[in-house]
Amino acid sequence: MGNKIINRKNNMIRENKQKALISFKKAKSSILKIINMVESGEYCIDIMQQNLAVIGLLRSAHEMLMENHLNSCFKNAIASKNERKKQAMTEEILKVTKLFNK
Repeated sequence: MGNKIINRKNNMIRENKQKALISFKKAKSSILKIINMVESGEYCIDIMQQNLAVIGLLRSAHEMLMENHLNSCFKNAIASKNERKKQAMTEEILKVTKLFNK
Protein backbone atom coordinates (compact mmCIF):
# COMPACT_ATOMS: atom_id res chain seq x y z
CA MET A 1 0.00 0.00 0.00
CA GLY A 2 2.86 2.40 0.76
CA ASN A 3 4.35 1.92 -2.70
CA LYS A 4 1.02 2.80 -4.30
CA ILE A 5 0.94 6.08 -2.40
CA ILE A 6 4.54 6.88 -3.33
CA ASN A 7 3.89 6.02 -6.99
CA ARG A 8 0.75 8.16 -7.03
CA LYS A 9 2.69 11.05 -5.44
CA ASN A 10 5.55 10.69 -7.95
CA ASN A 11 3.07 10.59 -10.84
CA MET A 12 1.39 13.74 -9.54
CA ILE A 13 4.77 15.49 -9.30
CA ARG A 14 5.67 14.45 -12.88
CA GLU A 15 2.24 15.55 -14.15
CA ASN A 16 2.50 18.91 -12.42
CA LYS A 17 5.98 19.48 -13.86
CA GLN A 18 4.68 18.65 -17.33
CA LYS A 19 1.73 21.01 -16.89
CA ALA A 20 4.08 23.73 -15.64
CA LEU A 21 6.33 23.16 -18.66
CA ILE A 22 3.34 23.51 -20.99
CA SER A 23 2.40 26.77 -19.24
CA PHE A 24 5.96 28.07 -19.64
CA LYS A 25 5.97 27.20 -23.34
CA LYS A 26 2.60 28.89 -23.86
CA ALA A 27 3.87 31.96 -21.99
CA LYS A 28 6.98 32.04 -24.19
CA SER A 29 4.85 31.93 -27.32
CA SER A 30 2.54 34.62 -25.96
CA ILE A 31 5.46 36.88 -25.05
CA LEU A 32 6.72 36.66 -28.62
CA LYS A 33 3.22 37.60 -29.77
CA ILE A 34 3.18 40.55 -27.37
CA ILE A 35 6.54 41.76 -28.66
CA ASN A 36 5.20 41.66 -32.22
CA MET A 37 2.05 43.47 -31.13
CA VAL A 38 4.06 46.26 -29.50
CA GLU A 39 6.42 46.54 -32.47
CA SER A 40 3.50 46.80 -34.88
CA GLY A 41 1.75 49.43 -32.75
CA GLU A 42 -1.35 47.45 -31.85
CA TYR A 43 -3.99 48.75 -29.47
CA CYS A 44 -2.75 49.03 -25.88
CA ILE A 45 -5.73 47.19 -24.34
CA ASP A 46 -5.16 44.22 -26.65
CA ILE A 47 -1.51 44.10 -25.60
CA MET A 48 -2.44 44.34 -21.92
CA GLN A 49 -4.93 41.48 -22.27
CA GLN A 50 -2.22 39.28 -23.78
CA ASN A 51 0.13 40.35 -21.00
CA LEU A 52 -2.42 39.36 -18.35
CA ALA A 53 -2.80 35.97 -20.03
CA VAL A 54 0.97 35.45 -19.71
CA ILE A 55 0.89 36.49 -16.06
CA GLY A 56 -1.87 33.91 -15.48
CA LEU A 57 0.16 31.17 -17.15
CA LEU A 58 3.24 32.01 -15.08
CA ARG A 59 1.24 32.12 -11.84
CA SER A 60 -0.29 28.76 -12.64
CA ALA A 61 3.14 27.24 -13.37
CA HIS A 62 4.50 28.72 -10.14
CA GLU A 63 1.67 27.23 -8.11
CA MET A 64 2.22 23.77 -9.62
CA LEU A 65 5.94 23.93 -8.89
CA MET A 66 5.28 25.12 -5.33
CA GLU A 67 2.83 22.27 -4.76
CA ASN A 68 5.45 19.79 -5.98
CA HIS A 69 8.12 21.31 -3.79
CA LEU A 70 5.91 21.22 -0.70
CA ASN A 71 4.89 17.62 -1.36
CA SER A 72 8.44 16.40 -1.91
CA CYS A 73 11.49 18.42 -0.87
CA PHE A 74 9.76 20.33 1.91
CA LYS A 75 8.07 17.26 3.40
CA ASN A 76 11.37 15.37 3.36
CA ALA A 77 13.23 18.23 5.03
CA ILE A 78 10.60 18.66 7.73
CA ALA A 79 10.52 14.90 8.40
CA SER A 80 14.30 14.83 8.92
CA LYS A 81 15.97 15.32 12.26
CA ASN A 82 18.29 17.98 10.83
CA GLU A 83 17.13 21.27 12.35
CA ARG A 84 19.34 23.36 10.04
CA LYS A 85 17.82 21.67 7.00
CA LYS A 86 14.31 22.32 8.35
CA GLN A 87 15.10 25.98 9.02
CA ALA A 88 16.75 26.49 5.63
CA MET A 89 13.80 24.91 3.81
CA THR A 90 11.31 27.05 5.74
CA GLU A 91 13.29 30.20 4.91
CA GLU A 92 13.37 29.25 1.22
CA ILE A 93 9.60 28.83 1.15
CA LEU A 94 9.06 32.16 2.91
CA LYS A 95 11.47 33.95 0.54
CA VAL A 96 9.78 32.58 -2.59
CA THR A 97 6.31 33.31 -1.19
CA LYS A 98 7.28 36.92 -0.46
CA LEU A 99 8.67 37.33 -3.99
CA PHE A 100 5.53 35.81 -5.47
CA ASN A 101 3.32 38.23 -3.56
CA LYS A 102 5.19 41.38 -4.61
